[in-house]
Amino acid sequence: MYYGEKRVENPIRWAMVGGGKGSQIGYIHRSSALRDYNFDLVAGAFDIDPVRGQEFGASLNVAPERCYSDYKTMFAAEAEREDGIQAVSIATPNFTHFEIAKAALQAGLHVYCEKPMCFSTAEAEELEALVKQTGKIMFVSYGYAGHQMIEQARQMIAKGELGKIRIVNMQFAHGFHNVAVEKNAASTAWRVDPKKAGPSYVLGDVGTHPLFLSEAMLPDLKIKRLMCSKQAFVESRKPLEDNAMTIMEYDNGAVGYLWSSCVNAGAMFGHKIRVVGELASVEWNAEFPNQLLYEVQGEPQHVLHRDMGYLTPQAVADDRIGAGHPEGLFEAWSNLYGRFAMAIEKTEKGETIDFWYPGVHAGVLGVKWVDKCVESAEQGAAWVDYE
Repeated sequence: MYYGEKRVENPIRWAMVGGGKGSQIGYIHRSSALRDYNFDLVAGAFDIDPVRGQEFGASLNVAPERCYSDYKTMFAAEAEREDGIQAVSIATPNFTHFEIAKAALQAGLHVYCEKPMCFSTAEAEELEALVKQTGKIMFVSYGYAGHQMIEQARQMIAKGELGKIRIVNMQFAHGFHNVAVEKNAASTAWRVDPKKAGPSYVLGDVGTHPLFLSEAMLPDLKIKRLMCSKQAFVESRKPLEDNAMTIMEYDNGAVGYLWSSCVNAGAMFGHKIRVVGELASVEWNAEFPNQLLYEVQGEPQHVLHRDMGYLTPQAVADDRIGAGHPEGLFEAWSNLYGRFAMAIEKTEKGETIDFWYPGVHAGVLGVKWVDKCVESAEQGAAWVDYE
């Protein structure tokens, strides 16, 4: 059980690029990072409009002289201060991620980046090489992985409680964009513009979330090849897709299925993952994040609940309140921001990081998966080798 004590000796001096007024994702980042006294928001380039950005920064109690017009100015100015920033979160549209993340790493900053990390596998690998070169920490924003029951599933699978893994069934298929909502919503319009969103819409926007959950639960399972069929049911979204089905074959003989969609009319969220082994299965649903289904062949269905004594120690370590009280997205993100802070401190002290997190390599794998899905779809849903 975690009671909110700081996890680092001194709060990390932290800034944001983007995430300004009206940004839902910006609020989630700030609420999660600031909750446990591990970060101190001291600077920001919050908006493409400098005046609006400074006004917003003032509402967050950021000093006016540290509310910058753009990220380049911020990185340069903060580098001259004895109390300059140590880390930055990037909460901007997809097409800006690569250049901002690269500049931040080159400026000696630790980075927490929204996904997808960039547009191409080549760019992603360049960032990974830069992380190794600079020795800095880079997190990718797969916030759902911070839920405790993901850790429980990871531990159960590692212990062999499911037996040999056969099937991984994943989806993130909501219905809120079943019509062209982007015509009246700027926050959605850029997501269907290839110049700003990259080579995909739902594959990169929602599909990579359950994909990373599978990587977190099954870290040793590797994709051998895949095939993908994608559609744009709302015609104006072409050449990007609003629906896709991907089939994957893994190196151990298992198969995976991932449905990515924003046109699943009537679905509130539709984000879940089921891992099927030869002995039993586990299933996690983001709409019921405090529970994990555990189904053993020939036995009644087991519903495991957060913060119960039958769970593994790793799964209860991040619980913030007793069983029965619901925890949600903000708590999950806070758990990951806590790991971000601890990873920064351990790195700067030269200590070994002894926990997993969605790092730069997870970002590489997500970008590569989207690239391969698009490659397959453009070949008429052909099988493509993953390596």
